[in-house]
Amino acid sequence: MTQVLELRDIVKDYPGHRAVDGVSLALERGKLYSLLGPSGCGKTTTLRLVGGFELPTSGEVWLNGELVNSVPPHRRNVSTVFQNYALFPHLTALENVEFGLRERRQPNARAQAMEALDRVQLKARAGNRPAQLSGGEKQRVALARSLVLQPDLLLLDEPLAALDPNLRRHMRAELKELQRATGITFLLITHDREEALSMSDQVTVMNRGRIEQSGTPQQLYRSPATRFVAEFLGSVNWFGAVGVRPEHTSVTRARSADSARAGAVTSLLFLGNSLQVHARLTDGTAVISDLPAGTELAEGETVWIDWNRTDEMRVR
Repeated sequence: MTQVLELRDIVKDYPGHRAVDGVSLALERGKLYSLLGPSGCGKTTTLRLVGGFELPTSGEVWLNGELVNSVPPHRRNVSTVFQNYALFPHLTALENVEFGLRERRQPNARAQAMEALDRVQLKARAGNRPAQLSGGEKQRVALARSLVLQPDLLLLDEPLAALDPNLRRHMRAELKELQRATGITFLLITHDREEALSMSDQVTVMNRGRIEQSGTPQQLYRSPATRFVAEFLGSVNWFGAVGVRPEHTSVTRARSADSARAGAVTSLLFLGNSLQVHARLTDGTAVISDLPAGTELAEGETVWIDWNRTDEMRVR
């Protein structure tokens, strides 16, 4: 069986509020998936429904071809890494990883736990308690504790949110490499578009409890189905119903084509590897362009804005 998880028209109601509204989704085994969306869009509630921490109001949750709506969390072969990592403060890193194995009365629990710590490069910190570990180390312990149980599905609830930006970028690569090495299906919950696009095989964008669009990161970024998806995944210049990403918008002093539109530079932002140009067309339309860092322009300068028609995005 290639599908590890299938959600069939899942609905979750709370008093006066529908958190999840008719979500259907299928996850194939051995890939890294993301649920992406703003706070309150229903992604964390969806994760809790998959893990068994919430019961659906209607619809079905299937794991490995088995209907599990009424199956409690401890009887689903699903592990969860929570945003706060939920480590036992009085246990060492090794004891935290070992805990689930001992609960299952697994033979050789200590050896398996040490091997799991070694996999996340924390064998040398096995004797340290959580208070003695950095944020990134705590996250790796939480990952090792979940992975050692060999789940069919690993749920990660905003796992990088508490880390500083540099460590977050480093951990993205580590998580992706870990998923590939273990072959376990990961389902990542995040509001960070860069996180979802850089790590995932498949991204599902949620909004107001519903799925807006699912696809590969490239499909969603280049061919968004809705205006919400287009804007949530990055900046967009709107020319009527047509959207163009800033990196696909050119800015020149001389008019290069009949399709180019006149405007004026309103501000310039140097971003290190690029120059972000803010301009306003003569009809009042605001435009953002990402240009090479060496580009020389001045505020107030008259410019011409253009783009390749193949880079246009047309959404509903």
